[in-house]
Amino acid sequence: MRDALHEIVEEFADTPKEFRLMLLLEFANGLPPLPQHLIDDPDAMEPVEECTAPIFLAVDVVPGEPVRIYFDAPQDAPTSRGFAAVLHAGLDGGTPEEILSTPNDFYLSMDLDDLVTPLRMRGLTGMLARVKRHVAAGMSA
Repeated sequence: MRDALHEIVEEFADTPKEFRLMLLLEFANGLPPLPQHLIDDPDAMEPVEECTAPIFLAVDVVPGEPVRIYFDAPQDAPTSRGFAAVLHAGLDGGTPEEILSTPNDFYLSMDLDDLVTPLRMRGLTGMLARVKRHVAAGMSA
């Protein structure tokens, strides 16, 4: 797992349970806006169908360069937006190897299961799976 994501997971684990949802919402507010090339070409983004909210992602994999990950998530879906922001903050700029080595269940250590529905957690796993699929495809191209 990439160090940046590991630090985020530890931050959630170290935060008292009653404040974890607020921490997730803070991440949601920090999701960066899309770059102009994706605003101009929204079809370049893939919908994350596992999410109940309309979440879209794009992943740029260029050999020898850090992986770039972009999410478009509506403000009115703060939990899903928060998960997208966690993945962005934790994985964007990483190497393909770091991203592919991320455990599929890394979020269990964040201890959010009492606060977030299983359906929302499924959305998070769907986002990670799609990012990994793009990275793996980019490495073999």
